[in-house]
Amino acid sequence: MASNVNPTVRRRRLGMELRRLREQKGMTAEEVAERLLVSQSKISRLENGRRSISQRDVRDLCGVYEVEDRRIVDSLMQMAKDSRQQGWWHAFGDIPYSVYIGLETDAASLRVYEPQVVPGLLQTRSYAQAVITGALPEVPASEIEKRVNVRTRRQDRINDAEKPLRLWAVIDEGALRRVVGSRELMVAQLEALIEQSHLPHVTVQVLPFEMGAHTGISGHYAILEFPDATDSSVVYIEGVTSDLYLEKPNDVQRYTVMYEHLRAQALGVEQSRRFMARIAKDHAESEPPALPGFVRD
Repeated sequence: MASNVNPTVRRRRLGMELRRLREQKGMTAEEVAERLLVSQSKISRLENGRRSISQRDVRDLCGVYEVEDRRIVDSLMQMAKDSRQQGWWHAFGDIPYSVYIGLETDAASLRVYEPQVVPGLLQTRSYAQAVITGALPEVPASEIEKRVNVRTRRQDRINDAEKPLRLWAVIDEGALRRVVGSRELMVAQLEALIEQSHLPHVTVQVLPFEMGAHTGISGHYAILEFPDATDSSVVYIEGVTSDLYLEKPNDVQRYTVMYEHLRAQALGVEQSRRFMARIAKDHAESEPPALPGFVRD
């Protein structure tokens, strides 16, 4: 989807502009909510781009902020209209992480640390299906298939010939050794990962066990940056029931420094390829584990 009509990014830009107008007026979110007879949480959600915003909302807020320049009002109204369009992911129905997909679709670069599984943008279809099935054992097969389709559709950003996503992935050794699906599937996934690491816009580094404690020890996170300078970077932390989006400069800076430490501790690019090849060889040569109570002949 073209970035100029990405509804998620439109909402973020509109929210940032509305926050700027409020602060320029010297008003708090509570004061604005009181004037409009709405909840303070609604104003906060509109400003952080987590809620769709109507043209009526924009009109009312511009009235409170006493915006007299009609061109500014019209521009904000158009952004509100664009923000209510549907992105490609809406065709798949209700997707719990649709906000993240919208951001990823418009991002220029993505830095991700993944301790448990291969990053979604670099997963083979078979691996993705095995991961999602294992993570959601009570979800029907039709829902699993939908999520797999969404994941593979997201990978278009990596394969985009004109504007590919710049991806830097640091992957923990545990994610590569964990047998997802089968050892044969893992061999295919690691071979695909090595091949993708040769793309000019994809960098893959492995963080081996021997590095011990590190700045990513608390878990997965991703840092998204955007081509438009007005769009602030976002740190994304995935949760079981809800996700966390950090946009404050201090928070983004802290995670950026953490990521630089991770990159420094991880193996170099060529070392990582050799390391992944050795793990693939280990998977290929390993015998299936004995099941409980099962005695081999």
